[in-house]
Amino acid sequence: MLSTVSRSQAPKAIVLAEQWRRYRRDGERVVRDQLVLAYSPIVKHVAGRIASRMPPHVDLADLVAYGLAGLIEAVERYDPSRGVKFESFAGLRIRGAIIDAMRSLDWVPRAVRDEAREFERTSADLLVRLQRLPTDAELAVALDIDDDELDARMQRAANAQLVALDQPWGFNGSDTAPTTMLDFLPDPSAGDPADISDRADLENQVSAAVLQLSGREQTILALRYHEDLTYAEIGEVFDVTESRISQIHTKSMLNLRVLLGGAGDAGSDVPR
Repeated sequence: MLSTVSRSQAPKAIVLAEQWRRYRRDGERVVRDQLVLAYSPIVKHVAGRIASRMPPHVDLADLVAYGLAGLIEAVERYDPSRGVKFESFAGLRIRGAIIDAMRSLDWVPRAVRDEAREFERTSADLLVRLQRLPTDAELAVALDIDDDELDARMQRAANAQLVALDQPWGFNGSDTAPTTMLDFLPDPSAGDPADISDRADLENQVSAAVLQLSGREQTILALRYHEDLTYAEIGEVFDVTESRISQIHTKSMLNLRVLLGGAGDAGSDVPR
């Protein structure tokens, strides 16, 4: 006998399956809109997570509107034969649409972008001179600011930092298009040996760069991306504030860009 939960979910699943069948067969807009409505809670969830990391003036309703555009595109472009669940596919499209829209609005003050560029340029110069990543104290001296101002700049950059899925990440050493974050998303149809080799090489470069970070920074990145902890949860581990973890995370990501040779495009991961 079906459980109460499975009985309540079964009719919805049947309806969705029928809607997908009709939409793939006829491409009717009314059916597309029904699918968009059915999956709209994903938009609110993704928009809410992004809003929680944004400055107070960023309106959740605006993020939801941007996300709906991404959901519509996801419904129109979804290919079930690729073996990816629609919810996963849509989540990426929605997040990308929200981030791309925010980047195009230029909501981050130019001064914040300039600070991020100056940080990366200075870090790159010190990396060459010292043959290692600079400490916070060395950075502060090189930037001619005190430790409190360095922390403040890192917080401003942390509040502004967004990475679009099509954002170039490092250099691939060829004349072809640069590697982007989107290239790291799983693709069940991918299997070209050359592509696998290139990806493995880039992963090795990223791993080597991470090992040059401090132990604390490595741990924070591991907790954030492998354990999927929030900044607040990581802060509890280190007994520091959520904002301090955000600052350290931002500094770590900027340092990784420097180590991977991205200083020439400094600040490009800050929205424009």
